[in-house]
Amino acid sequence: MMMKGPDKDEKYPISHYNRLCFLKNIITSPNIIVGDYTYYDDFKDVYNFERNVKYHFDFIGDKLIIGKFCMIASGVTFIMNGANHKMDGITAYPFNIFGNGWEKVTPKMEELPFKGDTIVGNDVWIGSNATIMPGVHIGDGAIIATNTTVTKDVPPYTVVGGNPGKEIRKRFSEEKIEELLELKWWDWKIERITENLHELTGPESRFL
Repeated sequence: MMMKGPDKDEKYPISHYNRLCFLKNIITSPNIIVGDYTYYDDFKDVYNFERNVKYHFDFIGDKLIIGKFCMIASGVTFIMNGANHKMDGITAYPFNIFGNGWEKVTPKMEELPFKGDTIVGNDVWIGSNATIMPGVHIGDGAIIATNTTVTKDVPPYTVVGGNPGKEIRKRFSEEKIEELLELKWWDWKIERITENLHELTGPESRFL
């Protein structure tokens, strides 16, 4: 019987090691959606992941959507839309949240800055202590360097680093990136992925 990789529904896919999890299997928030085989590795506790999705309030309704086969390192933080303050007055101070008469200046939802859902594509590697700001879209195959603050969209197969994050280089030519986006290996059946591991991981791949 041919082996076909780990069980995507396992919480801890590496035996006797509970600091790495298949992320979708520990998520409790309905507004965080994660694809198969995406893993999160944490130095202390994998349940820190949801703790590091900050200002993610149900009443705002924004989603964090992460694709398949992503690699997310310890300390990665996602800042969601609930962190934004109304900024068209003299002050951005949120008086209303403290009540006691200050609730009279509670803004309407449409008056608050809203950047939309935060979306991470497939096969994305996010290095330790990176910060992803609200509404950012990270393309398939991108790499986010350690300690990067991502403030704007990242194109597919692009390496980004710094604060604010800036493009360091493309991983492949534009022509090859288009081919890889059409290939969509992450959507293959797991048996096909397993059969083609050398092609997916080797520098002499026929796909390159």
